[in-house]
Amino acid sequence: MSPERRVKVDFHVHSTASDGTCAPSELVTKSAGFVAVALTDHDNCDGIAEFLGAPAVGDCRRVAGIELSIEPGEGFDMFHLLGLGIDPTDVALRDFLRRILDGRNARNEKILANFTNLGIEIAAEDIATYAHGEVLARPHFANWLVAHGHAADVLDAFRRYLLPDSPAATRCYEERWHPPQEEAFRRIHEAGGICVMAHPKYWQRAWRTTGPDFAAAERELAALRERGLDGVEALYEANTPEENVGFVRIAARLGYLLSAGSDFHGRNKPQIHLGMTVTDSFIAPLLERLVT
Repeated sequence: MSPERRVKVDFHVHSTASDGTCAPSELVTKSAGFVAVALTDHDNCDGIAEFLGAPAVGDCRRVAGIELSIEPGEGFDMFHLLGLGIDPTDVALRDFLRRILDGRNARNEKILANFTNLGIEIAAEDIATYAHGEVLARPHFANWLVAHGHAADVLDAFRRYLLPDSPAATRCYEERWHPPQEEAFRRIHEAGGICVMAHPKYWQRAWRTTGPDFAAAERELAALRERGLDGVEALYEANTPEENVGFVRIAARLGYLLSAGSDFHGRNKPQIHLGMTVTDSFIAPLLERLVT
């Protein structure tokens, strides 16, 4: 019996339309030879037209997607939702994204004020040049800080200023509005998409040091299945082998679609490489749902 075919996919990729450093069309070239790749920029669909319209390189299926930061649920800290196979022109979805962008902008004003209180003056028009679209995110602040000598590199900028647990003396982090889970699921579904939880290992902040509590994750994922979540990014570039196995087992037991993603950001996260290697049987159910 011959071994099962292994293929390259990536259902979690960022471009210059949010906080990545590769243009959407460049990602098409970089994913030559893949079976499928999804562009999932934060809170916007601005790069999708370029991504889908770029000249084909091989037979890679291109998937229109998005990544949203939504209410994590009681006892959890961060829930990033991937919407895969969405219609980026859906009016209700675009109105929803405008509300999220307004929340981002309100948060950014608070971050700017916090830096001013530290004696670091960042002009709004200056930091805006670091974003290639409407979405101004923390990596753009980090890049500004590095360029102006306030941090050694992007990682240092985040650790010192831009994380919830940055030192109190230099912390400029602010929370932003996160839409309710049910509303986010509904908007993605109404736009023709599939709802997939991204990187469940980051769902609870403490898991970064202790490792995931798989029992707690399974209990809440069972409830989310009833609320409208369709899939789990069970294979993630930053997972340990044990985390991959644990989340695959949980997702399979609960009847979720299985996804795999790198969270590629280009030079902004140079340790992350584009593409995930999976078996045909692992990814086939998700691919089938994306064409129906």
